[in-house]
This record gives sequence, C-alpha cells and structure tokens, in this order.
Amino acid sequence: MAFLDNSGDIILDAVLTDTGRHRLAMGDGSFRITKFALGDDEINYGLYDKNNLSGSAYYDLNILQTPVLEAFTNNTSLMKSKLISVPRTNLLYLPILKINNIGIDTQTYAATESYLVLVDQDTQATATPSTPGVLGGESVQLWKNKIRVDQGLDTTDIPVTFPLDADLVETQYIVEIDNRLAQLYDPIGAGTAKVSFIDDDQIASYYLSFNANGNYVKSTPNPFDTEGQLNAINGPRGTIIEFKLKASIDLNSSTYLFEQLGARTALILGSTEVNYFYIDSIVRISGATTGYRIDIPIRFLKAP
Repeated sequence: MAFLDNSGDIILDAVLTDTGRHRLAMGDGSFRITKFALGDDEINYGLYDKNNLSGSAYYDLNILQTPVLEAFTNNTSLMKSKLISVPRTNLLYLPILKINNIGIDTQTYAATESYLVLVDQDTQATATPSTPGVLGGESVQLWKNKIRVDQGLDTTDIPVTFPLDADLVETQYIVEIDNRLAQLYDPIGAGTAKVSFIDDDQIASYYLSFNANGNYVKSTPNPFDTEGQLNAINGPRGTIIEFKLKASIDLNSSTYLFEQLGARTALILGSTEVNYFYIDSIVRISGATTGYRIDIPIRFLKAP
C-alpha cells in the first residue's frame, strides 16, 4: 500500500476486490461488474481556503493535490467514508451513527473505551454482570449489557422533536465482524442472527432491516420518554440498532487465537485482579441508505 502523487494529472487507479478476482478466474461468466463505490477517506475538507489571495481557482487547490491511497483489495480496510448522491440541495446536516454511551446497559468500559466480551463461564465468573461495558459471551441472554448505536442528525440547531426526513432514516444496516471471534446475538436473548455472507478474510456480514429484524433495528423512542432522553443524537433521530455478541467456540474452548492474535492484561472486573488473555477487534456498522460507517472497539477476554 502506498500514496499516489496527485499534484499533476488526475489519476485513476482501480483494482478488483478479492471476490472479483476469484470470479474472474473462474471463467464461467459469473464475473459481472454491477456495482461500485467511491470514497474520500484521504481528503480533509478543512483545507478549503476561501480566503486565498490568489483567487477562487485556488480555494480547493490543497484538496485537489492531496495524495491519495493506492488502490488495494482488502475489504476490511478500504473506503471508510463512501460518497453518496443526495439530490436535495437544502440539507445543512447529514445523519450519522453514534455509539450510545449514555444508558447504563449500553455504556463502554471506561478504562479501555471499548466493550469487553467475556468468552466463557470461568471468565464470566470473574466479573460483576452490572459492570458497564462488560458483556457475557457465553451466557449471553443472562447479561443485561448490550451494544447500541443511534442514528440521526447530531446537532442542537434543529430541535430533537422534529421528525427526520424519510430519505435520511436508516432502515437497513450491514454489521461486519470477524467470524473467528464472535457472532451477532439478539439483544433480548432470542439467539444468534443469521449470517448473510462470510468473505475470504473470515469477515461475516449481517444484513439487518427494520421490518425483518425488529429486535435489532428499532424506531427511536419518543424524545420525552426516559429511553428517548438517553439517545446519543442531539437533533432529529432516525432508528437505533442494538445487539449482543456470542463468543466463538474457538475463543470459548481454547487460548490458541489469544496466543496468536492477542496478549495479556490485568483488570479488576469483580473482587480480584485477573491477568486476562485478550484480543482487540472491531464491529463495523454501515447504514445501507447513507453509507455512513462506524467502527466499534471490542475486547475479548479469557481468564487463564
């Protein structure tokens, strides 16, 4: 991976994803480009200089000459910020996704600013279930804590009581997680979600919609309700998505992946300090309508 010099001619550097190359190599006609995405991860729009003394042609010069990343195929790393087309020109704000770090049962663990998942019964026994940010990874349904992300316009310039326009409300989400580490679990304890796709990097994708997966994707409560007041969005609100995580059998039954991918850390989650094995990972949530994406830090813990 490298940066491409963008100070001269405009550069187009396109590559196929791993899946695209696989289908092309099959030679059976299954390779057809039907969709593509554009992103602007490298661009800092704060470089726009409307006070440039050389005139308007130079206002965006620093942006246009910003080096861009060379194209690469790893879908877990590319295009965090996808470009979208919005036909309306009267929008001052676009909706975002934001971790709900307000509710007692949705907060992150303060010391690590991540969610802690205890992967087996022995590890769960070392912690207090009510500790904010700590999730049970085996007896998932018995642990109250969960992960919640709120969607909407995060601004105080528009009252929270204003309804969010229908075309800005996310009704479908794509949730991605390393399938070697965990599965998505119903927030009310009804079991694991159905995996939609697992790619060659063992990243599992779950497609969750408002209509088909009502336990996961919900409408935002009335802002005057207690739960509505605990929403992380400051302005008009769309939907919320919430879930738990069930640790994989590999993490539950062995320390192999911890020894290969992780390290050790000392934490006090109950009455005594424990030197846990841990693996740091993320859960990635993308809105299907706006393409907005958020990465949620997860730490998997296993008692020795």
